[in-house]
Amino acid sequence: MSEVYYGRGYVYSIQYHLVWCVKYRQDILYGKIDTDVKNLLKQIARDHDVKMVEMESDKDHIHLLIACKPQHYIPNLVKAFKGVSARFLFKDHPELKKRLWGGHLWNPSYFVATVSENTEEQIRTYIKNQKKRGKCIDST
Repeated sequence: MSEVYYGRGYVYSIQYHLVWCVKYRQDILYGKIDTDVKNLLKQIARDHDVKMVEMESDKDHIHLLIACKPQHYIPNLVKAFKGVSARFLFKDHPELKKRLWGGHLWNPSYFVATVSENTEEQIRTYIKNQKKRGKCIDST
């Protein structure tokens, strides 16, 4: 069950399932790149005071289950996750620029869904099993 948090004058439990794909659906999320992107996303979450509940990738897409405050604006969080991770990955792995022409690592679209107590465990299991599944449905 998701945790309940206390703010000044309010109580909340907010979770989101986020998914986005690599530009051109290139299979790049493996090995060192996969490890690096996960470490970057964890750091970005910490920097924005967001709790990373679950995370997994599968070659060409990434799934996150995050818990955040009511003040967080999801488009800004997604922009931070995608923008910062892309900048550092291109810097640390210049070979990516050859595969992803145009200077974009991530597809511009993303999927977001709210998570309730009733669906949290299902989503956690789904995210954990990403490497065992086939490709996700393209969101474009």
